[in-house]
Amino acid sequence: MTQRIEFSRLREQAIALRRAGKSRREIKELLGITSNWTLNESLKGEPPLPQNFRPNAKDDVRAKARTLREQGLSLNQIAAELGVSKSSASLWVRDLPQPEGLSYEECRRRAAEGVRKYWAAERPLREAERAAVGAAAAAQIGQLSDREILIAVAVAYWCEGGKNKPHRRDDRVSFINSDPALVKFFLRFLDVAGVDSGRLVFRPYIHENADVDAAQRFWLNVTQAQPAQFRSPTLKRHNPGTVRKNSGDDYHGCLRIDVLCSTELYRKIEGWATATMASSDRVPDVRGRASN
Repeated sequence: MTQRIEFSRLREQAIALRRAGKSRREIKELLGITSNWTLNESLKGEPPLPQNFRPNAKDDVRAKARTLREQGLSLNQIAAELGVSKSSASLWVRDLPQPEGLSYEECRRRAAEGVRKYWAAERPLREAERAAVGAAAAAQIGQLSDREILIAVAVAYWCEGGKNKPHRRDDRVSFINSDPALVKFFLRFLDVAGVDSGRLVFRPYIHENADVDAAQRFWLNVTQAQPAQFRSPTLKRHNPGTVRKNSGDDYHGCLRIDVLCSTELYRKIEGWATATMASSDRVPDVRGRASN
């Protein structure tokens, strides 16, 4: 009977404290209650005051998850959007109907849109990185001397220019390329090598379905040569079965440059290129020391 009276008094005090706005922790401390069971029995039937409610920290996230689900997003998309686990997202929206599966065309469209957005952000970064590397490399080169021009173009000619064959020796300088910058560089090389510009003959090579007259004018402007030095363009027959990428207003074909009376120049180029490539006999080993 004494224990029942003591518990009844304890319950009255606990309820009074509860109605005074005290939390469960505060009630335990004030009344010296050490057992959660005793505290629960003391407050049984007494609801907490509104100010003592502790809202769920993820209630707002759960509400957003349900909104996204109603908009048709998948569990993976919801988890990625809210930064939660997929299991949490699934728990919050499991009572909502699943969105209908996307059609093949819609999947393709979304994939293409994702790729477009990725490259829209990535391409400027790569272009900036490419430009920075290129600018740094150009700064290393600086102004070329005449000797360096002879070396550079002699090797380029040995890669791209006309050379003697074992069964035919022409000893004739003939260079063809589609890059205007390389064509200009080759003309500068000829000037450094002492070749008179009057000994040069030019001939465009281009597909027959391109704008031949525009190509002729383009290369005439690039070379700054006399119109009389240009020969009739050589036309390449169009193959309808070939899907060509080199078309449009930026396509000007190739330009061939022949140097008249160029036997001596050809032999010099051969000597310059041979001497340059012979320097590769001394290659640094893996430890950075030159080895024979």
